[in-house]
Amino acid sequence: MSVVLWVILAVAVWLLISLFVRWLLDNPRQDLTTGLACRGFLIYGRLVHRLRVEGREHIPTSRHPGPLIVVANHTAGVDPLLLQGVCPFEIRWMMAEDMRAKGLEWFWSFSRIIFVDRQGQRDMLAAREAIRHVKAGGVLGIFPEGGIERPPRELMPFQRGVGLIISKTGAPVLPVVIDGTPQVDPAWASLWRRSSSRIRVGEPIDYASSGMKPREYADDLRRRFAEWTGWPLNESPEPPPAEGKGAGTREVEAA
Repeated sequence: MSVVLWVILAVAVWLLISLFVRWLLDNPRQDLTTGLACRGFLIYGRLVHRLRVEGREHIPTSRHPGPLIVVANHTAGVDPLLLQGVCPFEIRWMMAEDMRAKGLEWFWSFSRIIFVDRQGQRDMLAAREAIRHVKAGGVLGIFPEGGIERPPRELMPFQRGVGLIISKTGAPVLPVVIDGTPQVDPAWASLWRRSSSRIRVGEPIDYASSGMKPREYADDLRRRFAEWTGWPLNESPEPPPAEGKGAGTREVEAA
């Protein structure tokens, strides 16, 4: 092979590597680790869960669209990864302390999870941290049911702490319906089970101009989700195993 061909090949390889690195760096934090994670979540969702997305036009295209609160029903431990994979911005999730696997501390730290201890003072501290994050222009993710839907496709009560965070921040709400994920216990087993999952994104809701009272927000959101899905309201959900619980916020009196 002539020197000219070697030069052309080297330039072509360099260009491909540069484009790949640029593709990875196109993420909210503009670093390679985050780029690998975000692209990995997207590929994982498509290959393992055959993920379909409806209402994609409602997802902000900006890398930093905050302040914004993403509110979704909770079906499986894989829910946050699927949602993050289809959003071009970073979502900082609230998560129950009892879901905190000790061997994954590096991942919780990297993801900046806000842990909620629903039995102690950290519940109030978590709400305050969530409010600070949104007010600073961040995107917050909340599962207002406070646990994984059992049985599936029945909406559990939405805990009123979500209304507190919405009222304190004045941020719009991006509603998301998740369906079709693996129905397994413990919750994290859904990560390695195949499925045909679907994410439906609704139009953002501006409660600041709704004229409603903050204590009405959670009930209104649950009503909207019931109308969108046609699923029944489950007022007496089955208590899941401790490791199968999801992330949410219960009512906090002060924040």
